[in-house]
Amino acid sequence: MELIRLLRPVHWVKNAFVFAALIFGKQFLGPVNEVLLAVAQAVGAFFCFSFAASSMYVVNDIADRRADSIHPERRDRPIAAGRVSVATAAQVAVGCALLALIGSHVLAPALAAIVATYMVLTLLYSFLLKRVMILDCVIIAVGFCLRAVAGAVAVDVFISPWLVICTFALCLFLAFSKRRGEIAQLQASSEAFRKTLGEYTPELLAHMLDVSSVLAVVCFLLYAMDDRTQAIFGTNQLVYTTPVVLYCIFRFSALTQKGVYSDPVKLILRDRPFQIGILIWVVLCVGIIYGNGTGFQA
Repeated sequence: MELIRLLRPVHWVKNAFVFAALIFGKQFLGPVNEVLLAVAQAVGAFFCFSFAASSMYVVNDIADRRADSIHPERRDRPIAAGRVSVATAAQVAVGCALLALIGSHVLAPALAAIVATYMVLTLLYSFLLKRVMILDCVIIAVGFCLRAVAGAVAVDVFISPWLVICTFALCLFLAFSKRRGEIAQLQASSEAFRKTLGEYTPELLAHMLDVSSVLAVVCFLLYAMDDRTQAIFGTNQLVYTTPVVLYCIFRFSALTQKGVYSDPVKLILRDRPFQIGILIWVVLCVGIIYGNGTGFQA
């Protein structure tokens, strides 16, 4: 049970970004065997990234075990609490990394390269870059972009640069939200837990949240109005899902800045209005993308 907790499977929800290529690449159109193959490849990429992420979580927990011991929630993590030894955790991390690399190479060599890049970046983050203000959040956002690109590589579809930039801006917003939540939760002891939290201020993070959220919405609008997007989907009606996007972003920002949630994953998994907003947006996107009957493939 402790080893399962060590892998943080609840955080695998972050890897859902790999499935974006299935929807936006129109992979649900075509012969049944081709659709099933695309879905299988996307699911395979999801699990490869999940094992890669879990291996990095374990490495990060090993590196942060002393800092985690003073955090009100993270001190209960298996390594910080002493329920799993560092040696055992290291073996688990290596095993998950090998599963991720071998599995992704079987699916596509390019996918293996992306997974390997993600793990290298995460290692740099765990041992160096998380101590550098702003860059710590940028690395987190790049990791999510790699997930989205991995999904496109797995199912062999083109991914719009606007969609990649939108993903980056949105995940930068999520990373800044996490820092804001940590400061709200830890308050005076925030710098002792994470050095960069002493350099961020609530006012600065509020500004960064504003900028990154606006950038994400603008990039989504540019993607929705792009000529290639209209050629693929036969419509630019994705732009009309913007109010739902804004609602989800505003609610996420409000709950984070109030300190209701210190971890974006908990907000995503627990906040019903936010979940309903995301569900409505996905349903609208699927309806718009697949409701035109166009045969153009990405």
